[in-house]
Amino acid sequence: MAHFAPRAALRRAEAHTRYTALMNYDGASRGRRTKGWKAPASSADAAGYGSRRRLRQLSRDLVRNAPFAARAQHLITNNVVGGGFVPSINGAEDPQLRAVLDTHLGTTAIDAMGLNDLAACQRIAMNAVFESGELLVRRRMRLKSDGLTLPFQIELLEPDYLDETKQWNGGNEVIEGIEFDPWGRVVAYWLYDQHPGDVSRTINTKSRRYAAPEILHLRKLDRPGQARGVPWMAPVILTLGEMRDYQEAQITKQRMAALMAFFVESESDAGASRGTGASALDDIGPGAIIELATGQKVTATEPPKVDGYDQFMKQGLSAIASGLGLTYEALSGDLSGVNFSSARMGRMEMNRNIEVWQGHIIRAQFLTGIERWMREAWLLNFGKAADWQLSWTAPRPQLVDPTREIPAMVKEISAGLNSRHGVIRSLGRDPETIDAELQADTFSTAGEIDGE
Repeated sequence: MAHFAPRAALRRAEAHTRYTALMNYDGASRGRRTKGWKAPASSADAAGYGSRRRLRQLSRDLVRNAPFAARAQHLITNNVVGGGFVPSINGAEDPQLRAVLDTHLGTTAIDAMGLNDLAACQRIAMNAVFESGELLVRRRMRLKSDGLTLPFQIELLEPDYLDETKQWNGGNEVIEGIEFDPWGRVVAYWLYDQHPGDVSRTINTKSRRYAAPEILHLRKLDRPGQARGVPWMAPVILTLGEMRDYQEAQITKQRMAALMAFFVESESDAGASRGTGASALDDIGPGAIIELATGQKVTATEPPKVDGYDQFMKQGLSAIASGLGLTYEALSGDLSGVNFSSARMGRMEMNRNIEVWQGHIIRAQFLTGIERWMREAWLLNFGKAADWQLSWTAPRPQLVDPTREIPAMVKEISAGLNSRHGVIRSLGRDPETIDAELQADTFSTAGEIDGE
């Protein structure tokens, strides 16, 4: 067309260029406004490849030394895990299973180190997932002679145990310590015997292969195909670090502002006598009358002012809270600008995040694996397949105003919008335990009446 009608071809090319420009996203342009904007086309795991170790180090340092980072960790762990998810038996009560739950999960028998029960292990796991981005739970099988109710224990391992230098195992690819089969399924984990950062003169740098069924991998999954996690503070690490530096600078300014100094000027070239005037200022106090020498003039220093501190900190904490899925009021503890309605609205939004983390991390990745290991150990120990099912009740959420919220729950039950057991579980309690306690209270009250 350009050969026979060059003018028409030019108009067509011009129209096509304009059409293409109009149909594109402004955000995808490469002009002045997006200059220096890094946007690599990396996969979920490639985005953190080579950066996870540094992110973990910075995250752990902030938790150790930055008050609001430690507050964020405690806040998330307390809300997601609290006192721990409580197991309850679906269907009829099984005395044998109840004894196993009480003696194995409810005591330190579940912990390979013998320090924590399952509830405490949940707290440690959630702390690690927040701080390091992920956690590994290893099953350690035991002999019947060890005297455990179920012949297994669990060991909690930080992601530092993963051998990220391992690349291949036969025909299987190993990426950052995780072995995949040709179909992309996780089949094993390569773990060090010791923490690489441990204080020891004999660090063993050799890793071992552990089959995937022996390991539980806890992390927050945000993208399809993601295998590894990143510290939750990754989006706000720079902001937290800068706010910590800003706070230290403001504290230094406040200390300087608290100091009072004077400059003494004298018209005499030789300076004034130290008997009065300048020397008298050393002992200045409330209500003091200082006599200056002839020709002396005293000028007080003007301390630096600390302006805009509250507004800056509030905006910074608001951004950090948003990046972590929390509310500003929960992170800062500042409730000066909220009432019942606004506090409840903010809490409801945060509760949605809490429920997601409870379901996707603690229930799906941790407790489901614990129940699977219990079933396998049950078969080994009792010689029969487990014919029971467990439900895991999340910790009780704190009510903003019980006098308003509890009557609303009662109305839900009366209207058939919820069951009594469902409401009890939403409050973090076990319905079977509540029913047993109510029955015991009724029996005790009836006995007292008969005794009278």
